[in-house]
Amino acid sequence: MTHAILFYCRPGFEADVEAEFTFKADIPGKWEIGQGFCIFLPKRPADWDKLYRTLECGDWVFPRQIIFVVEALDLPPKDRLTPILTAIDSLHEAHKGPWRDVWIEYPDTNDGKEISSFSRKFGALLDAKLAAKGLANKPDAKARLHLFFPTLERVYIGFTRPDFSVNWQLGIPRLRMPTDAPSRSTLKLAEAFMMLVPESGQVKPGMSAVDLGAAPGGWTWQMVSRGCTKIFAIDNGPMKGSMAIHPSVKHLREDGFKYRPKSPVDWLVCDMVEQPARIAALISDWLVKGHARQAIFNFKLPMKKRWNELQRCLEIIDDALDGAGIRYQIRARHLYHDREEVTCYLTKIKR
Repeated sequence: MTHAILFYCRPGFEADVEAEFTFKADIPGKWEIGQGFCIFLPKRPADWDKLYRTLECGDWVFPRQIIFVVEALDLPPKDRLTPILTAIDSLHEAHKGPWRDVWIEYPDTNDGKEISSFSRKFGALLDAKLAAKGLANKPDAKARLHLFFPTLERVYIGFTRPDFSVNWQLGIPRLRMPTDAPSRSTLKLAEAFMMLVPESGQVKPGMSAVDLGAAPGGWTWQMVSRGCTKIFAIDNGPMKGSMAIHPSVKHLREDGFKYRPKSPVDWLVCDMVEQPARIAALISDWLVKGHARQAIFNFKLPMKKRWNELQRCLEIIDDALDGAGIRYQIRARHLYHDREEVTCYLTKIKR
C-alpha cells in the first residue's frame, strides 16, 4: 500500500508547491514531480495520518487540490476496472468507504484533456459498481474517493475530506464568462470572491469601491454586478463597454499609486501590472491610513522563486499593519484564472 500526498497545480508551478510544503510542513520524505501535479511520499506513516486530519486545502496558496493517496496501480490497457475494484476491496478498513462522491480526475494539461472523455465513461461505470455495493453517493459520508489518472496506464487512489478540500473536480471552479463584461479578467475577481472571501465579507448592496488599474473594466464590472453603487475606476487607459457609461462608475485618469479617495471606501481592488513589493506597500498604505477596510489584489510574481517573493510581500504587509496596531486577516491563492500571479484577500479585524 502506498501512502502519499498528491497535489494538483497549474503546470509549471510544481516547484512552488514543493517550496510551500517544505516551508509549512517540513517533514522528511521524497517528491515525484509530474506536469500539473506532484506527489510527496512521507518517510514516516504517522505524518500522513496527521496531515490527513489537519491539512486544509483552503489554507494553501499553490495547490488546487490535495489528495491523500493510499494506492497506486499500473493498469493493463484492456481491463482497467477489475484491478481498481480489486484494490478498493483490499483497502484498509479505515479507508473502505462509503464515500460522498467518486471523482475521476487527470492533470490540467493537453495530454490530460485527452483522458477527459475516458474519465466520463469510466467514472459512470465505476460509480455504478460502487453504488451497488453501497459505497458511493452517500451525502453524509466523511470522505470523497478520488481516482487520479496521470496517464491511462497509471492511477492513484486516494481521498479528501469535503470539509477540508476544494469542491470542484480537478480543483477548478467552473465559471462562465459574462457576455457584457469588458475583459476576461473579471473571472479572476469572481473566483477570488468564491475562494477567498468569507460570507460575512462579501459585497453588500450600496457599498463603495476603488478599482486601481481598472481599464478596460473587468474588475469594475464585477463590483457593479455584486451591488456596489459607487465605484471609482482609476486608470489612464479607457474603460470599455457598459463600464464606460455606467452611472455607478466614475472613471478618473490618474496614477493608481498616487490616487487616494476623499472619503473611505468599503473595498479596494487592484490588478495593476507592477513589481509585487510596490503593490504590497501600496495596499498596506491604504489600510493603515483607513482609505479602505478590505482589499483584493494581485501580486505578479517572477517565474523563479515565486514562494520566496510572495513571503517577502506578505512580510511587507505584516510589518506595516502590525506596526500600526491593526489586526488583520489575509488569504492568498494561485487561482485557476490567474497566470503568473497570486490573488490576495486582506481585511481588517475589529478588536
